[in-house]
Amino acid sequence: MKKLIPALFFIAIFACNRNDSSDQNTKLTVAPTGNPAIDNLSAQILKDSMNAELYAQRGALYYENDGYDFAIRDLQRALLLDSVKAEYHHLLADVYLDYFQSRLALKTMERAALLHPERIPTLLKLCEVQYILKQYENSMKTIDRILKIDPQTADAFFMFGMNFKEMGDTVRAINSFQSAVELDPDLTDAWINLGQLHAAIKSKMAARFFDNAIRVDPKNPVALHAKAEYLTAKNDLAGAIALYKEINTADPQYEDGYFNAGLLYMELDSFNQAYQQFDLTLKVSPTYIKAYAFRALAAESLGKPEQAKSDYEQALRMAPDYELAKEGLARVGGKAR
Repeated sequence: MKKLIPALFFIAIFACNRNDSSDQNTKLTVAPTGNPAIDNLSAQILKDSMNAELYAQRGALYYENDGYDFAIRDLQRALLLDSVKAEYHHLLADVYLDYFQSRLALKTMERAALLHPERIPTLLKLCEVQYILKQYENSMKTIDRILKIDPQTADAFFMFGMNFKEMGDTVRAINSFQSAVELDPDLTDAWINLGQLHAAIKSKMAARFFDNAIRVDPKNPVALHAKAEYLTAKNDLAGAIALYKEINTADPQYEDGYFNAGLLYMELDSFNQAYQQFDLTLKVSPTYIKAYAFRALAAESLGKPEQAKSDYEQALRMAPDYELAKEGLARVGGKAR
């Protein structure tokens, strides 16, 4: 996923790092993590503690491993050493977004845009963060800045489309996504959005747009999933199931592919196949609460009340107010705990 930092505030952030004792910094640097790549960078930092790129690389690795606090610390330190490196701002903004600190992400990108007022990737990142924060007017003002620099920026038109879509302006959203793919026919997400918007207005062109997305990126699970949802709405359940199977052949860890196929098998009264799909969902994602409830429903339909009871109980342990599981458990004679 996932959007003007005052100068004094920015300085204050890094002043905290400057005030850390050297002993504390050394401990943080050399403490083994069990991750060879991170530990190798820590060893390099011990030898070259003023190298901004080493901190940025280690911050990126912490981020990949969900170590958000350590990632933020390292990226702030990288920016202290090299405050104008745009990529460091971008990565720090990504960490803040995924760590549910979106306002700090916005401040980070606003500062980056001040430092790089004509750098298109930075302005695109800023307008994306503004869009995530539902600041649609500001996002579109940033897009206007981009198009003044380069009127042929496909991603700018894509972001126009995303803003118009969220604002409920379907016509201008479609026109913007159309402009995006005219400039860059390989922009998969724009084709997907065109398909979804045309499907919403019952346009027969929707299928073609989904097919274009898949043509550009045949194994893209988002594109395949979007067309599967379209086929489901058109009552082509077999076609949708085939696409979900295609997704899971390419990506066996894509849990929603199994789960959605299971739902469609339930609609077809193919309870054995449904049960198998929900079972696969839970093998990939043991915390997928709905999969427990729907596997229980499939077990009920197969005349396996004890299996259903066990799954309903598990769903309720994870989500005590889950009504579907409560009702199901009552049907099979169990009691909520």
